[in-house]
Amino acid sequence: MISIKNLLSIILLTGLLVACGNSASNKGDAFYNDGQYQEAIAAYTSYLETKPNNVQVLYNKGRAHEELDDFKKAEDSFKRALKQEPKNTQILLSLSNLYHNNDKPELALMYADHAVSVSGAPSMAYFLKARSMHKLGNVKEAIREYNTAIKMSPKNGQAYYYRGLLYVATDQTANACKDFKSAVTNNYEPAKESVNKYCR
Repeated sequence: MISIKNLLSIILLTGLLVACGNSASNKGDAFYNDGQYQEAIAAYTSYLETKPNNVQVLYNKGRAHEELDDFKKAEDSFKRALKQEPKNTQILLSLSNLYHNNDKPELALMYADHAVSVSGAPSMAYFLKARSMHKLGNVKEAIREYNTAIKMSPKNGQAYYYRGLLYVATDQTANACKDFKSAVTNNYEPAKESVNKYCR
């Protein structure tokens, strides 16, 4: 099962976990990529002693804390990075995802909304905005944002799946069934159970 967190990792880390031109930072990236998150944090912390405002290193340090389920330290690193680059959609989305995973849908929505407002925002921004609205019970707005996310990224099986769940909750079983089947077609495995349950 691909979680929102893993999907974000695929989209975001490709762009950010690159060499930052310093051995301590590069070492941190290598540790991170090997799943050695404590060691990565130590390397990033060492780098930040001399360059405390490096956005990529602050961001990567936040991701390492997130992998260790250290919400407060991840939040702090992401916010420090965002302070340097307030319109960085990758950081905004990571904050939205962090709050989403920690049952803070209002804050998740706020950061997703900021990401959507940035020119060239990716489909993931609309997806996370939809998920936040979904959790808050804003049905029409959530459907609208799922629609946008799917239009921008028509192979995102996860978006079909969650829109399908929203259709189920609003007694639109035919639409839900279509979405669950589309989710399966686009390799989102959890949707198979929903197809079996709702599409007979």
